Amino acid sequence: MKRIDHTPKTLRRVKILLIFFAICLIFSGVTAFPIERQLAIAASWTDGSGSQSPLADWIRRTYEGVHETNERFPFIAYGTDWLAFAHLVIALAFIGPIRDPVKNIWVIEFGFIACVAVLPMAFIAGEAREIPIFWRLIDCTFGVAGGLVLSICYYDIKRMETAGIKA
Repeated sequence: MKRIDHTPKTLRRVKILLIFFAICLIFSGVTAFPIERQLAIAASWTDGSGSQSPLADWIRRTYEGVHETNERFPFIAYGTDWLAFAHLVIALAFIGPIRDPVKNIWVIEFGFIACVAVLPMAFIAGEAREIPIFWRLIDCTFGVAGGLVLSICYYDIKRMETAGIKA
């Protein structure tokens, strides 16, 4: 006989994971606004360490590119602002499943599809934009980690739906 978890622990786990996921989206969004300042700090750390690693070189090169672009064409950063805003808006969408996961499972499905789509985006656009492979793999970890969190939520929500558990 198939064991179904009828306890509120499943609902609690789903809500905690979704809150964590939304907080990660918010953090990711908020940190995209001051990107030049953050890169300046990271570049100063790599300069101070004297590191010649590919990561250190990439951080310094990225800072130079962002700094020069912002100096000459500050309106280009508006695209990064919209990226940050999109993360915040997507995080808001997860309020629905946090309130009622069964009713709003479509948000989990949407989020999972977006996480999976990170992989081809990182490799296709990353190649076109000359992003080093190690950085594309770092980007992919966000999609994989997010997809893992959302797949756990999805399967728990389906079990709750089968068991008739309501939020």
